[in-house]
Amino acid sequence: MLTRSKHDIFKPKTLMTTCLSSTSLLEPHFVFELLSILEWCVAMVLEFQAFCSNNTWSLVPPPLNNQVVGCKWVFQFKHNSDGSVNKYKTRLVAKGFYQVLGFDFHDTYSPVIKPTTIWVVLALTISNH
Repeated sequence: MLTRSKHDIFKPKTLMTTCLSSTSLLEPHFVFELLSILEWCVAMVLEFQAFCSNNTWSLVPPPLNNQVVGCKWVFQFKHNSDGSVNKYKTRLVAKGFYQVLGFDFHDTYSPVIKPTTIWVVLALTISNH
């Protein structure tokens, strides 16, 4: 088999380097670190608005006999190919490790299906009338 390396053809490796001279470009780990940074606050508001517009959750009183599952903010930069910051990304995630099977929840189900699977099922349905 003929490869580029056997013919001494090498693509030079380009290393992406970014200059993180400002402390605001470091990903924060705690909410109190970023409350003074406008970009992170805007990202948190956008995440919360997405929850509200998608009807992801609604505010209800806590149950008396169950433990309330907490949540936390996760912060991350999304970078462009040149290393510059493209987006300040925040996620509000539930601390599901506090849940107890049979007490806090009974079943978990996450429907995941590929479009090709749907096409195959539809094709079989049509071919079998």
